[in-house]
Amino acid sequence: MKVQELGNSGIMVSKVALGAWGLGGGGVWSDHDSTVEETKNLLAACREHGVNYIDTAPVYGTGESERLLGEALKGCRGDFILQTKCSLNWRNEGGNFHYERDGYTVNNDTRAAAVKKDVEDSLRRLQTDVIDSIIVHYVCKSFPVEETVGALEDLIKEGKIRTYGLSNSQPADLTTYKAAPHATDGVAVVQEFFSILSPFHGRDYFAECKKHGTTFQTYGVLEEGFLTGPAFMERQFAKTDIRARIPWVQEEKKAGLRRMFEAWKPLCEKYGCSYSNLAEAWALTQYDKMSLLVGMRKLANVEDNAKCLDIALTAEDAAFMEETVKDIQEAVLDK
Repeated sequence: MKVQELGNSGIMVSKVALGAWGLGGGGVWSDHDSTVEETKNLLAACREHGVNYIDTAPVYGTGESERLLGEALKGCRGDFILQTKCSLNWRNEGGNFHYERDGYTVNNDTRAAAVKKDVEDSLRRLQTDVIDSIIVHYVCKSFPVEETVGALEDLIKEGKIRTYGLSNSQPADLTTYKAAPHATDGVAVVQEFFSILSPFHGRDYFAECKKHGTTFQTYGVLEEGFLTGPAFMERQFAKTDIRARIPWVQEEKKAGLRRMFEAWKPLCEKYGCSYSNLAEAWALTQYDKMSLLVGMRKLANVEDNAKCLDIALTAEDAAFMEETVKDIQEAVLDK
């Protein structure tokens, strides 16, 4: 497994990261409820294949993903770089309404007190003394950036977090956070949607990331499974499930994906890899400090996704891959 520095933080992370959204289950991931034992086995597979970077969030299953990881990390916390998030909570203590799900009302609150309470709650659920990286889950314009940054910098001084980053944001937000009073070397990473099917937001962001040495972490590089192979398109999901609500369930999009898979088939043979590996290898060609955040709940997924780093995709093949999906790409895809 290849590793890289997370921004300028000095923290070394694997280029492939374990995305733990699916561990939370609930209405968003309706097909499987993970257990502590399964999560332990998943982490063991990550260690075996060199994946040391884990990303979760309080709202993933309204605490369930963090709780499972907290139990599963007992005895091996030091083997992993742990990242979770702040700003979205269901404490009913203010902030802006964000959504209702699984019987909870979730608000977005980036005020100092809320950020600090989010971190305290996550430390408790994760059963750890320090969170390596904390992400502002949804950048919010309703509250002063300097207040949010001040809280995050306080948490670093207190030894409760090591660095921080942004998600669901815009390039101008990175500029603003980096220039905020009291800001030091924070915003090591921005976590945004980016894939070959929806590359535009990421490309808008790369120049600003490069200016600050910031890692760009893509979520959705495999489009919740739709880029793993033709068979995935035949699956059926509950209406609340994220995979039932994204564009690739539409018949015209499925037709485009089938054409794409047929065009990519010779490349899979050329590189001796899976469709997933191709999509991931393409993403790695787009930015030099790219981090691939991949949702993995099966042990075989960890082994397969690690193989993408062995592919030396040529510029010609990368360009060909994107040309095959030009007609179905989406400009805006906020998940």
